This record gives sequence, C-alpha cells and structure tokens, in this order.
Amino acid sequence: MTNTTFTPDSIASFAEAYPETPNKLRHDLCDHPLLQLPALVELATQLRSDHVEYNQGDLPIGINPKDVPKPTLDVEETIRSIEESGSWMALKFIENIPEYQKLLVDTLSAIEPAVRGKTGEMIKLEGFIFVSSPGAVTPFHFDPEHNILLQIRGNKVLTMFPAEDENIVPPQDHESFAYGEHHRNLEWRDDISALGSPMALTAGEALFVPVKMPHWVQNGPDVSISLSVTWRSEWSVAESDARALNALLRQVGISPAAPGRWPANNAGKSIAFRALRKAGITKVARSMMS
Repeated sequence: MTNTTFTPDSIASFAEAYPETPNKLRHDLCDHPLLQLPALVELATQLRSDHVEYNQGDLPIGINPKDVPKPTLDVEETIRSIEESGSWMALKFIENIPEYQKLLVDTLSAIEPAVRGKTGEMIKLEGFIFVSSPGAVTPFHFDPEHNILLQIRGNKVLTMFPAEDENIVPPQDHESFAYGEHHRNLEWRDDISALGSPMALTAGEALFVPVKMPHWVQNGPDVSISLSVTWRSEWSVAESDARALNALLRQVGISPAAPGRWPANNAGKSIAFRALRKAGITKVARSMMS
C-alpha cells in the first residue's frame, strides 16, 4: 500500500500556519485501496454501529440534530448507491481497525515535527471518512480537534468563519459543548454569512482546519470521499477544560472571561477543572444542571 505523502512545500507551509491559520496541502492518497468505495463498504461493517452516522444530504446549513431525518437505507445500501441516494455518511474512529490505524499514523507522521514544535505531543489520534452524494451539505458546526481534511474523490467547498468571534459562537455554546451538553452543530444566522471564507478542495488537496473554527461544507456535482485525520494537543485539551470550568462558574452567577486562543495555555482554569472532576464535584454539578 502507498502511504500518504504531503509534498515538502505543503509541510513547510503547514508548519508556518499551524495551529491557528487554515492551510492547504497536497497529498498522494487518492488511489489508496483502503479509501475506495468497495473497501469503505467493508469498513462500515467492521465498525461499531454507533460509529457509523448517515443521513440524507440535502440538509440546510443550520439544523438541530434532533431534526435530521432518519435514513431510509441501511449502511451498505447507502454507500453502494451514493451517486443517486442523496446521502451523507461519516465512518468514525477508523483507528479502531488496524489497517486504518496504520494509515492514520502514517498520514500524520510527516507533519508531527511541526506540530510538536508548537503545541507539543500529538494525543488522541482519530480518523473519520466522509462519503457524500453530489450536492450534499454538512451543516454549520465546529470540531474540538486539530484537523486535516484530505479530499480523495470529487470536490467540495468549506466555508470557514473566525474561530475567536463570539458574535458567531457565543461563549455559552462553547461552554455547554465542552461540558458535554451541546452538539457540535451550531446555530446558523443569515447575518453571519458575509463573515465566511470559502475554500474549494479538489481530489489531491487537503485543508488544515484549526480547533473550533466554525464551518459548513457543500459538495460539488460528483460523489465525494474525504479523509479527516485529527489529533488533540495539551493546549486544545486545556482550552476545553477551561470552557467547562466557565460553565460551572456561570451557574453560580459569575460571568467568566473566555479562554485565550493559542499561544495562551489556559493552565489555571484547566487545572482547577481537572481537580474538581477528580473530586467528583463536576458530576454533582451536572446532575443539578440537568
């Protein structure tokens, strides 16, 4: 099998942009046998059922997860008929399958030195594969991981929004997400549309998406296959813990300051939240909040 290769120029530009600036890279993974539709049908049968998410693809940019229609086809039928089924599918946590775990590690190994030099060790490596029908939409959302999305087949446009703009994502939404009470899908408002920056991806291109950068995705006119390789850093974990502490502080009437983006380390609030969690206090607070 051919391992993923980012071009030297791509690695150099990524190193300069990481961790806060979106950045395009080039890769040679398009023909990898593990990422073709027949292999993905097999992968879907190997993953746990709750690690396979699929639904219809003609969704609005903003939608409550509870309002997403139930799929009418099973997993295998969805992939086999992806050209005409109007579907969107995510195969999650592919690292649980040994050959895909190797693919994930191989893919990230080339950029690991650049990552380690800024945000330290790569932790919690996870992989996701998205298979989408022509024109499918991935609704407005953010992700807590550092993420590189590699386009394998077809094309799509990611429209991304400033990660630090509290007019787009209020602090309370960050906090409830960090505390496990808010889906990653975000409220969409037409008035923020002009703040988005569209970036087109074609097969052989990849895009680095910074932690919690809001975005939505529109597929092109062909079937799309994308591989998302993600990792956490001590900085991203500390930011999340600080947000979770802020959720607790807000419950007792305090309006806390938002954690800083990188290079702020948010160590104080992070350590405090971890101490509360270890003492079991966060469980009590969660039960009182529910």
